[in-house]
Amino acid sequence: MGVKTFISLVDVNMLFPAFTFTKLRATHEGIIDTTYIVSTATHSYILKKYERDIDEKIHQDKKLLKKLKASGLNVPSFVASSEGWHLYEKLKGKQPKDVKSFHIQALARFMAKMHKKTAKMSAHSKFIHRYNIQNVLIFTKLNYFAYYKKLQVLRNLTQQNDGIIHGDIFKDNTIFDGEKIGVIDFIDAANGEFVFDIAVALITFNTNKNNPYFLNLFLNTYNQKAPKKIHKTQLLKNIKLASKFYALLRINKYKNTSRAKELIF
Repeated sequence: MGVKTFISLVDVNMLFPAFTFTKLRATHEGIIDTTYIVSTATHSYILKKYERDIDEKIHQDKKLLKKLKASGLNVPSFVASSEGWHLYEKLKGKQPKDVKSFHIQALARFMAKMHKKTAKMSAHSKFIHRYNIQNVLIFTKLNYFAYYKKLQVLRNLTQQNDGIIHGDIFKDNTIFDGEKIGVIDFIDAANGEFVFDIAVALITFNTNKNNPYFLNLFLNTYNQKAPKKIHKTQLLKNIKLASKFYALLRINKYKNTSRAKELIF
């Protein structure tokens, strides 16, 4: 995935004449929207085309990134828009492969600071409500009944509103420059629970599922600066729920279970 709408380097330069782009590279990241990396002689940028009717969310994304950036968090700046294409700063660094203690601590510090900021903010929608879980469960029941039995607990999934959550801080939405973390792709941020936001992140960062050391390290670091303390039993419960939630979404998106198996435990 990564590209659904193709564009040439010439076209990009016509859309953004204030820049002189010399390179254009398609990506394989993302399953919904089109993403390219474009470069000038000195800087690189992320070029996005959202393949959805989400003008309100795009406007919210720009405002949220600006506020998070101003608070000192390493998130991409919005640069410019033209004819449905959006240009963002490309953060320096690379995605983590083998998760180390410093990754967990950096993630915890980032999320604590982010949640402290977004606790005072509100989005246009609620994170869970946007996904029509009941309809997705009906599809799963009709087509993948064995999985439905494992996932039906989600029919009662609700969340209180702690503030804006990212909701998708998997490893591929993080960038590490040494021990400095950056987080990208806030387009689907919405109102939700901070503990669920954390659980989603730890699904892929905590590679040995329910690794007590990583869980304790994260909680000890996060709770030092967080707007509300998270307890371990609460987090473990939400890790299971978040795993099932994203397994359900993968079944609905890919119409098979191969992408869901790794999340159900």
